[in-house]
Amino acid sequence: MTEKIGVLGKKSSQRTGVERVVNAPLPTVYGKFQAVGYLDHDRGDEQVALVYGEIGTDEVLTRLHSECLTGDAFGSQHCECGDQLASALRAVAAEGAGVVVYLRGHEGRGIGLLAKLRAMALQAEGLDTVEANLALGLPVDARDYGVAAGILHDLGVNSVRLMSNNPRKREALVRHGIRVAETVPLLIPPCENNITYLRTKRERLDHHLPHLDAVVSSS
Repeated sequence: MTEKIGVLGKKSSQRTGVERVVNAPLPTVYGKFQAVGYLDHDRGDEQVALVYGEIGTDEVLTRLHSECLTGDAFGSQHCECGDQLASALRAVAAEGAGVVVYLRGHEGRGIGLLAKLRAMALQAEGLDTVEANLALGLPVDARDYGVAAGILHDLGVNSVRLMSNNPRKREALVRHGIRVAETVPLLIPPCENNITYLRTKRERLDHHLPHLDAVVSSS
């Protein structure tokens, strides 16, 4: 763990980076995971990695999942987040080993819960997800994946098979020293309530969503 250096060259006691705090068994409907809890000293967020089996160091099946209360807990069909989380947990259990890093502080692509709800209200009036954030004077995507890379480093992971449709996650991990051996698509069938949202992610946020081709061509 690094320490900050003060203006006079003296070491400060303030810690930086991520610190592993606890490791506890977590039996779930998907299988028995280990919940590894971390404290992000830079942002103050509490983070968790769900680890399944003996993960090793290379080409570990991995999901970086951004916190989404409405999708993950409430089953919202405005997005595909809840289904992606469930699919990722099933995938690592089926693989026999893997990691799902659940990233708190990423609600609404980093703008927070209440701002996300305001953006959703604007989307109900006709704006897309990008336009809604900008109309509120907020960034389109404020997420930082440095903490995820720090967690993976702590777990001894050097390279991953990354379950994601978002090229920015791959770029961020590589930038922070985690090699991405493969990108594994995590495609959820669209529904009436999220098709516009998914099209916007594809067309304006560069998400790789080839399964929308059939929907787009038939609409």
